[in-house]
Amino acid sequence: MAKPAKSDAFNIVIVAQGGRLQYEAVIFAASLRAMSPGFAGRLLVAEPQPGPLWPNDPRIKGDETRALLEGFGAEIVPFESRYFGHAYPYGNKIEALLSMPEGAPFVFFDTDTLVTGEVAGVPFDFARPTASLRREGTWPQIELYGPGYGAIWKSLYDRFGLDYESSLDPGQPDEYWKRYLYFNAGFFFYRCPRVFGRRFLDYAVAIRDDPPPELVCQPLEPWLDQVALPLVIHGLGGGRDTLPEGLLDGAVTCHYRTLPLLYARESDHVVEVLRDVTAPQRIKKVLKDYEPIKRMIYQGRGDKVRALFDRENLPVREQAIRNTIKRNGFWMR
Repeated sequence: MAKPAKSDAFNIVIVAQGGRLQYEAVIFAASLRAMSPGFAGRLLVAEPQPGPLWPNDPRIKGDETRALLEGFGAEIVPFESRYFGHAYPYGNKIEALLSMPEGAPFVFFDTDTLVTGEVAGVPFDFARPTASLRREGTWPQIELYGPGYGAIWKSLYDRFGLDYESSLDPGQPDEYWKRYLYFNAGFFFYRCPRVFGRRFLDYAVAIRDDPPPELVCQPLEPWLDQVALPLVIHGLGGGRDTLPEGLLDGAVTCHYRTLPLLYARESDHVVEVLRDVTAPQRIKKVLKDYEPIKRMIYQGRGDKVRALFDRENLPVREQAIRNTIKRNGFWMR
């Protein structure tokens, strides 16, 4: 039996394009270099290229932004959008994997992630993939007279010839969403990006173009990647518990999603890391061109958001946090 790939020999993949994602990519790269000096792999920034699926040029804008990313050791890797593009930009994370180095273990992160600890110390088992369990039960959305969780998920496992029963968490009750394998796609990893990406692409396109009848009332925008992801992970021998708790989405990384949510709910350490890595003038010069970052980080709006919440007693649902921020006029994306 082959030994798992060592976790000190892997690449990190993020996707960046013109607009918000390029500025988030700068923050990600700055935090990776500041907080994870032991990371010895390549930081690969996947960049979609112009084509028929993009009405506008999606590439990173501005030579200064490119130079800053490259100054952090990032390698900008172009990829073509053949299946998703502007109509479903979340598909970037799927198609980008097909242009990454074949056979090289990788960890994918959404760009709205802050590195807060040593990534090289995370004991990845690249033969047993997993993804983020920091999620809510956002999909499927159960209709009164429609199929339940079990029927919907089983239809997908059956469609791709996967064993449904072994994907279930027997510690959770029937028809409760946590019983069924479901992830946030903010991070995932495997031993080869092209193997993972090809399966991810095949499943996502099949679900989009020819869903099982049980999905007839189910929205796939924006959930398509998170519908296909557990099927990919299960089919490649992974699952829920292949990574110790408290590291990714914990002590080592923070998937903050939006800056207002970061200031509202994350720890003092996360806020301190954000401030420290965005403070140098060469970084500030680039980031302040993006209005939400300028206002939230450099003009103190984030501190006003933070003052609205007790981190020891946060609302259970993320939507309640968002509503409070919006009601006070501080929401920015």
